[in-house]
Amino acid sequence: MKFVVVTLFPDLIMSYCRTSIIGRGMESGKILVETCNPREFCTDKYRRVDDTPYGGGPGMVLKPEPMFAAVESIDKPEGSPVILMTPHGEPFKQAIAEELAHETHIVFICGHYEGFDERIRTLATREISLGDFVMTGGELAALTIIDAVGRLVPGVIGKPISLADESFVSGILEAPQYTKPAEFRGMIVPQVLRGGNHKEVALWRRREALRRTYLRRPDLLANIELNRDEQKFLNELKEYTAVDE
Repeated sequence: MKFVVVTLFPDLIMSYCRTSIIGRGMESGKILVETCNPREFCTDKYRRVDDTPYGGGPGMVLKPEPMFAAVESIDKPEGSPVILMTPHGEPFKQAIAEELAHETHIVFICGHYEGFDERIRTLATREISLGDFVMTGGELAALTIIDAVGRLVPGVIGKPISLADESFVSGILEAPQYTKPAEFRGMIVPQVLRGGNHKEVALWRRREALRRTYLRRPDLLANIELNRDEQKFLNELKEYTAVDE
């Protein structure tokens, strides 16, 4: 999997990608991360990548010429996604990460300052947002997607089975996790997790995942198919919390 990030701050991108799981993916050759700096494509002696907005207003706007030249310089397979990071885009979700993980080459365009010239949008095949908020630039958003997608690339995660039970992969939040010691400051690991009965552990984890999702993200349950026992458990949980309130 190859990621190319069009950014004015390449060091920001590379310093993160050389660490942790993505860094190990790069070392093993499963992931390749490159940057392309639009400033290198400026033709004026000051290498200006931005200018004042037409119509007036605060801030500076990224110019189209260096950004077009930067993106068009990237050698990529036909049909590869070119993603513009912008608050106007579709909200990023795990399903998008799984979709993008099937690609072999992804380009990210990161804006900065007040914004970018509207014509830059035509370079993108897709616009993605991390949520309903505004950041200084698109670099952190691009890194978030690289992290979420990169860890799904086969061979990057040491134990692929560990991906299956993570939050949002199954459609709901992940169940609580514990490790040694069994007791810490009066907080005790549930007995079921220490009993060695894998069937009971699986049932406990499923129910705790449902419980956590109901209490924290009930909206996710609308898209989940539940068996009869799970629906009964959820109904009892709803009744219990209603009485408790």
